[in-house]
Amino acid sequence: MNSKTKDKAVPKGKLLIIGGKEDRNGTEVEIKDKNKNFIPHEILQLLINDKADRIEVITTASSEPESMRETYTKTFKEIGYINFGFIHFTGKAEDEYVQRIRKSKAVFFTGGDQNRICNEIKNTEICDVLMEKYLGEKDFIIAGTSAGAMCMPEIIICEAEDDEAILENDIKLASGLGLLSGCIVDTHFVHRGRFGRLAHAVMLHRECFGIGLGEDTALLIEEGKKAICKGSGMVIAMSAKEIGKTNIETVEEGHPVYAENIKVHIITDGCSINLESGEFRAS
Repeated sequence: MNSKTKDKAVPKGKLLIIGGKEDRNGTEVEIKDKNKNFIPHEILQLLINDKADRIEVITTASSEPESMRETYTKTFKEIGYINFGFIHFTGKAEDEYVQRIRKSKAVFFTGGDQNRICNEIKNTEICDVLMEKYLGEKDFIIAGTSAGAMCMPEIIICEAEDDEAILENDIKLASGLGLLSGCIVDTHFVHRGRFGRLAHAVMLHRECFGIGLGEDTALLIEEGKKAICKGSGMVIAMSAKEIGKTNIETVEEGHPVYAENIKVHIITDGCSINLESGEFRAS
């Protein structure tokens, strides 16, 4: 399947991008006692419809895969999932992993380092099978938390500063897995003060929406563009498509960037946004 065909195809599957620290074993969700809409395990319960369906958890992003395995095993058992396994792909035994993914209903990328995911999985048969199932298989879902969410777009933030000022040359972008078009995703967005770096990214790629995912918060995306918010926090969606005055194209390295008229939406549980048109709907 060539890239043009992929661009035109409307995915039958779903994406679930999570901002990190979703409610799970050993993770304290800070806002849960304040937010009356809090639902335990709300996000991870979206992975499959039938608790017997197969989930493959890819821990490639993590430097501590055994810890991830323990955490998600306990959480999935609490939810009632009975059919799941773990893959720590490092370029070996790909045929076995491909077959497991072919038989799955959900693939879940844990957190860690998004560059590790892309370096190991991009341009492999695993990536091809994920795309094939995502485009062609109804109810198949690809989910990811933290780095597992950041790796999904065509363009990813691979390195950036969280500093208050946006400085020229303080961000590095790269190509991701290509599952999500027209967006750049950042995670732990509120807790780690990442507004500046995502704004910088969309100023450099004005055709893209910036999606800043808060912790224990997710977007469930259907047809590659229809996104509804789930979880206890917020998602910030920003656009530089109608940007006014800016020095982004002329600023010298190490000097601050400015911009006029970056548009921002605050999206919470039950609200939705069309990632193609920008149309926002309240809960």
